Amino acid sequence: MTIVVTLTNYIPNNSLLVVALIGLTFDFTPSLPAADEEAVTPEQRAAILKTFRDDVTPFLKNYCMPCHGDRRSKKGDVSFIGVFGRPGAGEFRKVWQMSSVSVNEHAMPPEYAKKQPTDEERKKFVGWIPKVKYLNPKDPGAFVIRRLNKVEYGNTLRDLLGVDPSVAKDLPDEVPGEGYLNTLSPLQTEQYLVIANEALNRALGPKDGPSTEKQQQLFGATPPPTADPREAAKKVARSLARNAYRRPASDEEIDVLLRVFDLARENKLDYPASLRLMLKAILVSPQFLFITPAKEHPTNETIVPLDDFQLASRVSYFLWSTMPDAELSALADQGKLNDPATLRSQVKRMLLDKRSRALFDGFGAQWLGISGLREKRFDPAKFPEMTPALRTAMYDEVRLFFDSIVRENRSVRGFIESDYTFVNESLAKIYGLKEKVSGPQMRRVQLADPNRGGILGMPGTLAMTSFPERTSAVKRGAWVLEQLLGEHIPPPPPNVPELDKQDKKKVADLTQRQRTELHRSNTVCANCHKVMDPIGFGLENFDAIGRWREKDESGGPIDAGGELPGGKKFSSPKELKAIIAERKEDLVRNVTEKLLAYALCRQLEGYDVTVVDRILEHLHEDDDRVQTMIVEVVTSYPFTHRRIK
Repeated sequence: MTIVVTLTNYIPNNSLLVVALIGLTFDFTPSLPAADEEAVTPEQRAAILKTFRDDVTPFLKNYCMPCHGDRRSKKGDVSFIGVFGRPGAGEFRKVWQMSSVSVNEHAMPPEYAKKQPTDEERKKFVGWIPKVKYLNPKDPGAFVIRRLNKVEYGNTLRDLLGVDPSVAKDLPDEVPGEGYLNTLSPLQTEQYLVIANEALNRALGPKDGPSTEKQQQLFGATPPPTADPREAAKKVARSLARNAYRRPASDEEIDVLLRVFDLARENKLDYPASLRLMLKAILVSPQFLFITPAKEHPTNETIVPLDDFQLASRVSYFLWSTMPDAELSALADQGKLNDPATLRSQVKRMLLDKRSRALFDGFGAQWLGISGLREKRFDPAKFPEMTPALRTAMYDEVRLFFDSIVRENRSVRGFIESDYTFVNESLAKIYGLKEKVSGPQMRRVQLADPNRGGILGMPGTLAMTSFPERTSAVKRGAWVLEQLLGEHIPPPPPNVPELDKQDKKKVADLTQRQRTELHRSNTVCANCHKVMDPIGFGLENFDAIGRWREKDESGGPIDAGGELPGGKKFSSPKELKAIIAERKEDLVRNVTEKLLAYALCRQLEGYDVTVVDRILEHLHEDDDRVQTMIVEVVTSYPFTHRRIK
């Protein structure tokens, strides 16, 4: 793939804005990894493929393909079309995971299927699936040269120029799940020009105003009349570009900036104004807007380590959503950042910095699904308490809790089974806390109620998994399975009415739980709902905004009991939490996978599964501590290497 971004002369209203050509071309074409970089020996791979042909293929054809072998129907959003020719392909990773769980728990084939596998057949099928990852050669995966997102762009302007990040507020928000865009439209170019103007006005003052302290810091003193202003500008260009590009600029890039300076001088601008225009050109250049490598590599190489400068940027934007600081940049200049011990030490340092709270806003909020809490609609007649202030407190509670898990280096299990949280006066009322909490300031409190504690009992997550006017056992169950345990829930089949569209006469005397259970009488719905619904029922004591209750919306008593596949029974949120916490392996793997995908800015595939397994080995040796997880992600092969062709 080739990305070409070019900004040309742009002089509206007879005023010079951007001059000369500022262009950069990236050429990266995905290719196969080097043949000698393999995760297993050829003999081991051959044995895994033989088991696939002898045991797995017949199993799929006999028991799975009748329902999951049609491109058009694709029941349960699962299809094995294409898997026989390349079982190790990354696109089938989720399919194998889902199949392993379903077959092991006897959920598939469904009870009504005419043909059922023997226990031995199930054992061979499930036992082979963990080996599929070894069919993938060692490969860091597709490398993403990406543009700074809105938050990162604003934060970088803050750290570079000292302006408030809100200067970038008019940029459009990125769409969650779409990844990081690597193109620039003409409209976006216009927006960046406007923001660059505003940022410079805030940092340096008006064009014709007196010199500011920031201007002196960025540009230095104006050279005397006897000096060569172009040579002085060249030194300034190198200094500005080193910070803004987050790496040393090439001679060609410096020449482009000097062309801007020269044209400004030709247009009778004085020395400071010419430097100001040069800085504006930097702020709208692709070298600033994109995270770019510092050097080219020999064309005979396929996979190379990231250079120190690109690694510094990758770590900094991952943990802080902003540019590297002075210490990180100095280590990159010294060529020390690729040393694993140095890199680990820097990650630990950065996690203790207040800027690490960006990890929650970028990753944590998306993982837990509360990014839209401030905009989510609630019925004002039923929930007048959901004011903007309370919504902010709910969001801040989750953020502060996430931050405490990271900073205190707690176990991943702490997300489920902690006995503390953060509240202010309005949020304490939602919790029904007896101790006096006054004022809007968030503070840490101990929780005596074992049904609370952890993200399962937080008003913010409970509110986001509810409807505007009532709770939803289905949404809450799906949230636990997908966001916490990493299971895939297929979309509901067509022609199944939602609860609100059920026959009102037939359901008039039913509780919310009984109405929800009607879905399980439909065999098409039963397999998913028999897992989702009990989890959601276990959280029904919490209303749509997270308050404890004994009766549901219909006035019927809450029945929070249930049973999960495997015979796990519970009768309260407390007992449900314990069951979820017991699934430590699923929880830790899921968080690790989501964090690695976020760090790489792409979906996981192929060899990434092997990488996750190795991270988990180190995690288990350290009680699954979150800082260890983050360090292992940063020092992992796909994070520190890139495929160059």
